[in-house]
Amino acid sequence: MSRHPASPRPRRPIHTVLAGAVAGAAGTTVLNAVTYGDMARRGRAPSTVPEQTVTALAERLDRPIGGRGPEREHRTTALGALSGYAAGVGVGKLVGFARAAGLRMPAGIGGVATGALAMAATDLPAHALGVTDLRTWTRADWVSDAVPHLAYGLTTHATLRALDSAPRPGRTAVLDLPSLGGRSSTARHPRGQEPAAQGRSRASAGLLLRSALLGVAAGGRSSLGLAGPLLLSTGAGALPGGAPAAALSSLAVGGELLADKLPTTPSRLSAAGLPVRLASGLVGGAALARREHARAVLPALAGVTGAVAGSYAGAAWRAWAGQRVPDVEAALVEDVVAAALTLAAALPHRRG
Repeated sequence: MSRHPASPRPRRPIHTVLAGAVAGAAGTTVLNAVTYGDMARRGRAPSTVPEQTVTALAERLDRPIGGRGPEREHRTTALGALSGYAAGVGVGKLVGFARAAGLRMPAGIGGVATGALAMAATDLPAHALGVTDLRTWTRADWVSDAVPHLAYGLTTHATLRALDSAPRPGRTAVLDLPSLGGRSSTARHPRGQEPAAQGRSRASAGLLLRSALLGVAAGGRSSLGLAGPLLLSTGAGALPGGAPAAALSSLAVGGELLADKLPTTPSRLSAAGLPVRLASGLVGGAALARREHARAVLPALAGVTGAVAGSYAGAAWRAWAGQRVPDVEAALVEDVVAAALTLAAALPHRRG
């Protein structure tokens, strides 16, 4: 009697979190090693940007760092270092969730993209808080910052690939690009289990339109880019994650709807706010493509384009309406428009 290998069990959300955390911690360790190696080679002083960023953020939140003199300096140094680990582990988790959702790239491209994401996660908040001005950085400054983050990205992405479980038969990636070496992806799968991505169709005009609409919604409310497809997809088109992912998405949407009404919420066009909305539009377009078994590159780009339009249009609406009606009322109108766009884009019966 022939024996068939059992299908691997799907990874649970907690496993995805742990894998992302482990990969992010590994990448952060390598980043620190490269940074200290550069300090030893050049004899330069360590960067004080992490400490300054922590201090500026604490002051912005009206929670100054306690202590005086050396005690406060030591505490600030420790918090700056911990913020680096938090950013590294956080980016690892984010990339892990993206891979679990099917957004996959080959080692080279994925490593560079992960490193760029980590670089943005540390540099953009520092720029937004006035700690540094990225526009004044020299080429040497960019190289000194980019090289350690590239090492982080390559390590984190490689660790996630090593921790990945084999895909279940019939499950495909949202975006699974061919390897940089030109090898066919079918060569890495057992005979008879070639990935279904080979049969993915070209993205239709309707899918591109709905991806752009979802991107516009993400420009208004960043949580809707992923929450829309996740909460509105059912049956065979359901996305990975199940009930836990749906619950987390619902909490994210609810939290954003409340936070958007607070006067202290930063602008969506800030260095910290706009990239999140662009990433949401990209992932949302790719998720719609996955659900419809279509190639994801163009829908993802359409989602990003829509997110750019939605972000600037939403900011313009709030500035215009805020001079005529209370800001809360203008925000509620935007809530309704963003929800309607999400329904139009992500309801499963609307096929392109």
